[in-house]
Amino acid sequence: MTRQRTIAPEATLEEPILDRALRPQRLDALIGQERVRENLRILIDAAQKRDEALEHTLFYGPPGLGKTTLARICANEMGAAIHVTSGPAIERAGDLAAILSNLREKEVLFIDEIHRLGKVVEEILYPAMEDFALDLVIGQGPGARTVRLSLPRFTVVGATTRLALLSAPLRTRFGAIYRLDFYKQAALEQIVERAARVLAVPLEPQGRIEIARRGRGTPRVALRLLRRVRDYAQVRGDGIITGKIAEEATALLEIDEAGLDNLDRRVLHAIIEKFDGGPVGLDTIAASIGEAADTIMDVVEPYLLQLGFLNRTPRGRTATQNAYEHLKIPFEQVEQGLLF
Repeated sequence: MTRQRTIAPEATLEEPILDRALRPQRLDALIGQERVRENLRILIDAAQKRDEALEHTLFYGPPGLGKTTLARICANEMGAAIHVTSGPAIERAGDLAAILSNLREKEVLFIDEIHRLGKVVEEILYPAMEDFALDLVIGQGPGARTVRLSLPRFTVVGATTRLALLSAPLRTRFGAIYRLDFYKQAALEQIVERAARVLAVPLEPQGRIEIARRGRGTPRVALRLLRRVRDYAQVRGDGIITGKIAEEATALLEIDEAGLDNLDRRVLHAIIEKFDGGPVGLDTIAASIGEAADTIMDVVEPYLLQLGFLNRTPRGRTATQNAYEHLKIPFEQVEQGLLF
């Protein structure tokens, strides 16, 4: 089993509590995601002017980009309570029925990992979202009967990292669907600076730049690095995060200036040095470095593809010239057909 990586975009067990104070509570305080922010502002303002519940909203994109934060912002902007659950936590139709029956007018039901809802549970959710009604079966056998209970007009906010796994009937019941993209360097710098103020950590401009540069375009990763660099600055320095301190701390964590850690580099080195730059199959790469193929495909490849360090070809993975240059390995041009 792969250990928890410092730059992993998934939240660790303690992070929801640690990050709560660092999360923006209002739309105006949100940094980055300008297109989503503007569309949400219109959606929320329109609902408030009509004195209606917010339309059902779905956020999708890689982990760590703020889907949960946006759900809480929606509830705060509407002045409504939010009920938080997740797809795997709702195992039976009765679990969802109990949650729905306790909702009040305009309240928000946030379902994380909504693509993992069971089919039976989804069948209960369809009429609840569309007709604000809950269909219950009372009794068994020939004497069973269906009872429809009216529900207050509420809002479902869903979040998923795998939009393709969401069933079409459920997806069509969301009136607003927004994709969250990786954050730009400038936005990450603002997020790091804001978090440093909240944490009362002295942060110099170059330190902010070095942390954001290694944040992999993901606020959760950047904030985690900020906490680790803060620890290093307090133990090995005078408590001030300078550019030099940030570089030393991240070097100790084996994270380079592009945000790659040891596992990322092992994958690239395997392709380049063991297989002459590719093409090489995913299972072969996994076997050569002793990692699970799923870990490489789901955790390592997305960021390497985003950086342009990796290509997928009809015959397997190949390392790009950018990867050679980053690892300071001489590059020899090899023609490969890309898989589009």
